[in-house]
Order: sequence, then structure tokens, then C-alpha cells
Amino acid sequence: MKSTYLKQDATGLAELVASGETTADELLDIALELTEERNPALNAVVNIQEDTARQAIRNGLPEGPFAGVPFLLKDLGAEARAYPTCSGSKLFAGSKWSYDSEIFLRMQATGVVTYGRATSPELGVGPVTEAKVYGGPTRNPWNTDHTSGGSSGGSGAAVAAGIVPMAHGSDGGGSVRIPASSCGLVGFKPTRARLPDGPMSGEGWAGMAIDGFLTRSLRDTAKMLDACSGPDLGAPYVAPPLEIGFAEAMTRDPGKLKVRFATTTLSGKPIDPECVAAVEKTAKLMADLGHEVEEFRAAPDLDVEAMMMAWTTVVACGTALSVRNKLNGAPLDPDMVEGVTRAAITYSQKLDGADYLAAVEEVHAFGRRMAHVFLDCDVLLTPTLATPPAPVGTYKPDFEDFIAYRNGPGSVFDYSPYTAIFNASGQPAVTLPLHWSANDLPVGVHLAMAYGLDEKLISVAAQLERAAPWTAKQLSLIEAGPRQP
Repeated sequence: MKSTYLKQDATGLAELVASGETTADELLDIALELTEERNPALNAVVNIQEDTARQAIRNGLPEGPFAGVPFLLKDLGAEARAYPTCSGSKLFAGSKWSYDSEIFLRMQATGVVTYGRATSPELGVGPVTEAKVYGGPTRNPWNTDHTSGGSSGGSGAAVAAGIVPMAHGSDGGGSVRIPASSCGLVGFKPTRARLPDGPMSGEGWAGMAIDGFLTRSLRDTAKMLDACSGPDLGAPYVAPPLEIGFAEAMTRDPGKLKVRFATTTLSGKPIDPECVAAVEKTAKLMADLGHEVEEFRAAPDLDVEAMMMAWTTVVACGTALSVRNKLNGAPLDPDMVEGVTRAAITYSQKLDGADYLAAVEEVHAFGRRMAHVFLDCDVLLTPTLATPPAPVGTYKPDFEDFIAYRNGPGSVFDYSPYTAIFNASGQPAVTLPLHWSANDLPVGVHLAMAYGLDEKLISVAAQLERAAPWTAKQLSLIEAGPRQP
């Protein structure tokens, strides 16, 4: 059964459980065995709660689309009484919750068997997962000298390595899409407020943050999004309602669409040749599928750099607030947080309320500017990152200058110049594993559409998955295990 487990996505495993060919306990046994075998090379799975998972099975799993399938939560958010969190931080290590978040309850209602959490950078800040609380960096199973991405880096590594077929993530600046791209997976960021954020939070990072999932197949993403979509009680705003749902939309022909592709950043800066190749290959594929495909002209009037400075201000303030709430009036021991977190706090202390509101206004104004781009096209096609996955240590979170880390030369923003754009605008975006570099590192391709058009976007993504399936490439890694140079 272990060989079968490794070859199946979450939907396939659920079908085996439903048919009686295997059981939830047997699948959990395999997931735990794979965790023991493969996690030492990756440092991705933490806070294993086997007893909790076994008890959930004994209590009777919900009859959802993923009944019996092993599952991991990101070690940030998805608050759950049975699953303490570190939030990637020594300061937050062992944090316990008095409630279950709505997103956790909806995921559990699908029948997944949650048995642990997956690593995150401290408080979710950064495109890599190298938090001290875990004793070392989380590594990419395609090449353990490289990062698995962030902030859902543990989830990405665990899914790509075959430990679990699907895991929870969250995305405030690309934190589902960056690790999905880095690990050769699907990562879909839905329209703002498509998924619940309560009960303790009305929004994350001024509405830029949202939950999500890292999967090997698009159908797993679609089914989990269908199960979890919709506002929860007291939500401050909601996404436009779905018409047919994600899974049904995958079966629909998207029709002929206007596709614009970029082989530079949206401000015109050059990117790695492997990322250019990934976009050009996908653009040709989309043209062959009958879409109208043209190159996107750099748009300096978008002023992406100004938006990213505003994003940085919002995130710095959010990081400082999280630390303040945790301390509850006690002094901060600087050794209990990473350098980047100390830098965020220092930067936030230079700001006042007007500065914060000005940043939120800039983010929202950028969203309006970005919406105009989609008056002239249906799909914007870019790479997900500006380079293939970076070597471990490149963006280690020990900077004491938050602006330099996020926005300076050679910074996080230079590495990931596309993803946060759609957190700011609230538009749906997806990364698909459509290219691998010459040295066999995944290079994700990123597609985005207008606000609320999640179903149309997943329809296009499904068309690409059918035309250029990636399962065989994923299985080449999963069957062999993590690659250690």
C-alpha cells in the first residue's frame, strides 16, 4: 500500500478508503512512516499529534471528499485546540488555543486526518522557511541545498516529498504560491475573503492574507476550496459568490481568452532565463490551445515599488502587533525572535497611525490600478518567482534592517516580484508546475485574473493541466525520495 500511497493524490486516496481497499489508520501509518524516513532531510513536519489523529478516526470521520487522507496544518494560523503552534518563533513556541478557527473546522469537515503541523518562518514573514525554533532550515526535496520557499515552506516540502498528498497553507504575499512554485506543486490564492478568517480575526494584513492549500493535483485544490469557501459569521466583507464551484469549473471550457505574458517584472526589470523560458513555453502552449496571446508591456504607471513599500509597512505593523499581543506588557527578550522580526518592530516604531493608514490607502489604490490592467486582457501570465528556488541561506531572516530585507537591492521583493501584487489587489492567482530548470529545480508559472473570477481561472488552469500534465515529473521525485547533493 505504501507504493500506492505515494502515487495517489488526496482524491485518489479518499477513493481507496471509500471503496474499502484501505483504511484511515493504514494511511496514517504510512504517513507517519514517511515522516520518519523523509523528514530528517527536510525539516518540514513538526508537532506530531498521532494520538489526536487516532482518536479522530475512532470517533468516526466526517463523510467528506477527503475522508481518511493524512493532512498537515501550517504551523501558523489555522488555530485549533488540539494542535499547539510555534508560529515559526521561539517566543510563540507551544502556544495553545481556546477555540477552533473556522478554516480548521471546514478542513476537518472534509474528513482529513490531521496529524501535525508543517514549518513556517517566524510569523509568516519571508519567502524561505529558516526559523531558529525548528533547529535549522526547511529544505527543498528536489535539491536539499535549496529552499522549499515560504512562508508555507514546510507544507510545500512535505507534499512534494510524498509525505502527505495535500497540506494547509496561507498566503499574505505569496506564501502558498512561492513554496508551490519552489516544490513543483499547485498553489491557488483565491479572491480576497473567499475563505473564512474568524473567529478571532476580521482580516490579516489589511485584507492581503488568506488561507490556501498546497497540492499535487488541481482537483484536490478545487475540492478543498469548494469545501472551505464562503464567509464565516461576522466577516467584515465577502467575495463575490461562486456560480458553479471550483470542481465543476474545472470541467468547463474557458473559451478563447486574451492572454498577456511578461518576461520581465511588471516594472520592466530582467529575470532569470529559466523563468523567461517557463513563461514563453506556457505562452506558446496557450496560443496552441486557441487563446489570443500577446506580450505584456511593462507598466511603470502601476508603481509596483510604491505598493511594495506600503505592503512592507502593513506587514511590519502586523508583526509588531503579534509580538505585542504575545508579550502582554512584558519586556521582549531580543533572543526570542529573529533579526527580521526585531527589524520589523523597530521600523514600526518609527510610524504613526497616519503612516499606517496611508500604506493601506496605497495598497487599495494599487488594487484599483491593477484592475485596469484586466480591462485589456483576461489572463496575466508571468513566472511565479524571478529565479528558480534560491540556495538555503540566501534570504536567512537575520537582517536587522526590515526595508533592506524586503525592498532593497537583492531583496525578497527582487526574488518574488509578482505574487504580492495579487495579495494587494485581492485578485485570484495560481502557480502551476509547468517547467523545471536545467538542473531539475521547479519553476512555477503564475496566472492571474480579475477580481472574483476564481472559477474561470481554475478552468484555464485545468486546461493547462490536461495539455501538459505534471504528475509523472512529481512522481519521479516522490518515488525516489528527497535529493541530497
